Amino acid sequence: MKWIIPIVLLMIILSLGSALYYMMKDRGNSSRMVHSLMLRIGLSIALFLGILLAHYFGLIEATGIKVGTN
Repeated sequence: MKWIIPIVLLMIILSLGSALYYMMKDRGNSSRMVHSLMLRIGLSIALFLGILLAHYFGLIEATGIKVGTN
């Protein structure tokens, strides 16, 4: 899990970058930007569900850092 999460995050960023490239290059004449953004959304949902499942099965653990307490 240490390597899967950063790799998927990198894939999400690359997909967002490719959508920006297609938006600038195609000027709205093709659907490549939409497909790239759909891929990014799918990767984001898969990453979120993967983290939830990994936590549920004990592959990753919470750090114990308390947020918002004084």
